[in-house]
Amino acid sequence: MKAIGYEKFGLAAKVLKVQEIELQKPGRQEVVIKLKYSGVNPSDAKARAGNRPGVSKPEYDLVIPHSDGSGVIKEVGSGLDQSLIGKRVWVRNGQWKRPYGTAAEYITIPLENTIEMPSKMTFQEGATMGIPGLTAAHGVFGSGEVIGQTLLISGGGGAVGHLAVQLAKWGGAKVIATGSKNSARSILKYGADYFFDYASDNLPTQISKIAPEGVDRVIEVEFGLNLNWIHQILKPNSTLAVYGSAKEMNPLIPFGLYLFKAIKIDFFLIYILPSKEREIAINYMHSAYEQKALVPKIDSIFKLEACYQAHDRTLTKGREGAVLLEI
Repeated sequence: MKAIGYEKFGLAAKVLKVQEIELQKPGRQEVVIKLKYSGVNPSDAKARAGNRPGVSKPEYDLVIPHSDGSGVIKEVGSGLDQSLIGKRVWVRNGQWKRPYGTAAEYITIPLENTIEMPSKMTFQEGATMGIPGLTAAHGVFGSGEVIGQTLLISGGGGAVGHLAVQLAKWGGAKVIATGSKNSARSILKYGADYFFDYASDNLPTQISKIAPEGVDRVIEVEFGLNLNWIHQILKPNSTLAVYGSAKEMNPLIPFGLYLFKAIKIDFFLIYILPSKEREIAINYMHSAYEQKALVPKIDSIFKLEACYQAHDRTLTKGREGAVLLEI
């Protein structure tokens, strides 16, 4: 089968190459999926570049990147019923702790890493459900229902942020979102009640005017850059749900300012989210989708051979929505 892979870290255009590899037969409780789309995330590009702390070379001789994708089950391994063949599924953790991800024509993967898609969900939409979708759903609903609450969503125009805005609005929350000036119109279109430019020098004051009693929950993409002011706008006993801090990976936390408001900092990594919490997040996503309250935005689609361009696009400032490979 055709795939895109890399054997060493480096620039996308230099190390990502077309490969012809043998399709793996499915083992026990595994399935073979003919992929339609591969979802490309910033984490894929950073891993390929060698930007993970303490990692000097790829873990495997050949890495086929990407954890997200969508397609159709074509073959099943032992212990599984043949009726699974033909099911439309989206894929999670395709390349998490595994050498071969979804940047290929097929993937052989444990059945538990696949989720059957709602009947009207397109393959493009399904390929956004893994990292972006699960992150947004757990970020919003990680502490339960949000009806009547006020939520702040950082980076509301991004692949995660625009889904989080929609889910929070669907969940009955008042939604405040930040983003670049250029993303204001689309963020408000997604359902945010209020938008603020994240570059504003008086952001806490602006948010406090909208939420004078404070915010119940923040979904944060840049923890290190924002932690020195977020405590100002959070209520006592509120939650700061954190899934990213790419621009400042080693921040100093003003502990007392968080302690004396009893703010819970909820760091979460979607790859290792416990199964019960994952199922809850999936149910929220699928329910919102089926009620037409969740519409994933696709920023750009590249051919498989242009995978290097897709990697670069995920790290481009101002990107709105998901980046996909069409297989």
